[in-house]
Amino acid sequence: MTQQPAQQLAIGPYPVRPPVVLAPMAGITNAPFRTLCREFSGGRGLFVSEMITTRALVERDAKTMRLIRFDATERPRSIQLYGVDPATVGKAVRMIADEDLADHIDLNFGCPVPKVTRKGGGSALPYKRPLLRAILREAVTGAGRLPVTMKMRKGIDDDHLTYLDAGRIAVQEGVTAVALHGRTAAQHYGGTADWDAVARLKEAVPEIPVLGNGDIWSADDAVRMMRETGCDGVVVGRGCLGRPWLFADLVAACEGRPERARPALREVAAVMLRHARLLGEWLEDEARGVIDFRKHVAWYTKGFSVGSGMRRRLAVASSLAELAELLGELDLDQPWPSGADGPRGRTSGRNRVVLPDGWLDDPEDCAGVSVDAELDTSGG
Repeated sequence: MTQQPAQQLAIGPYPVRPPVVLAPMAGITNAPFRTLCREFSGGRGLFVSEMITTRALVERDAKTMRLIRFDATERPRSIQLYGVDPATVGKAVRMIADEDLADHIDLNFGCPVPKVTRKGGGSALPYKRPLLRAILREAVTGAGRLPVTMKMRKGIDDDHLTYLDAGRIAVQEGVTAVALHGRTAAQHYGGTADWDAVARLKEAVPEIPVLGNGDIWSADDAVRMMRETGCDGVVVGRGCLGRPWLFADLVAACEGRPERARPALREVAAVMLRHARLLGEWLEDEARGVIDFRKHVAWYTKGFSVGSGMRRRLAVASSLAELAELLGELDLDQPWPSGADGPRGRTSGRNRVVLPDGWLDDPEDCAGVSVDAELDTSGG
């Protein structure tokens, strides 16, 4: 019998209805982008910050302190932390709890990028079971009443799967919920996400909510994942790049309504300008905001008849006035194109994971993990 989508998800004391979470993405899920996604959702769902490095937080790095600033309307405030040293993770979590910097803490054990995995962090870390346990214990203890969740991948590669062990350890250490990206670190963002793994994890840890992540390109994909896997909610990442209105679709789909956002280019252009303006306000520098926005141009214009030359011009705009003028040259009456749906963002695999020397020799041996493995900058 096909299961119906779960609708009653809570992260600690915070209900998440519909059961939809914005995935932390480096350089993307800052306060301006979270604002857009939250507005399109009508304030429903959960929206998580960019990855914050525990060492940088403890040292009060200026960039990191800006990244953890939340809009006054953001509730609950969700921070994702990255760390490999239990003591540093514990300090960072206690700092968040003691100084009321957030309402929810998510731990990153899913990042596959080499600069993270080569230090034993991200998706490499759960292979060292005792280290994972120590980090989770420090985080949950330091968080006090704040709920702690974790996001992970299936494992390092198909020969070194860790997600079921990691899920059981999470339950034992008091983690509130776990999210699984149905790929290994070796797959990076290539291939197809393994939704069956999400189902297996849900069966293995029925005590806590399990969220599924991977290949959710539409609201209907989200509903299908919940039905097919029995997971309690979904985490949406690359599918919303250049499409913050996807969260309006997700709300409608989870409520059983058929309407979907299909904005014409005129509406898309208005969102682009607002996104760039919000970035400038957040960075307190209009030019820096427009420059930071450049990475979003291709995602917003995907599928529309814009032309490579105009895309290049849009991607080098240096002021809001210039960006608005260029957008005004487009055929803004173009309807939403069918080519705008489907995969976006990174879709490549790596097949090889960069790890510390001897990392795979013994999953119980954590002697080679150094506090120097802590990254000193946040945001990925």
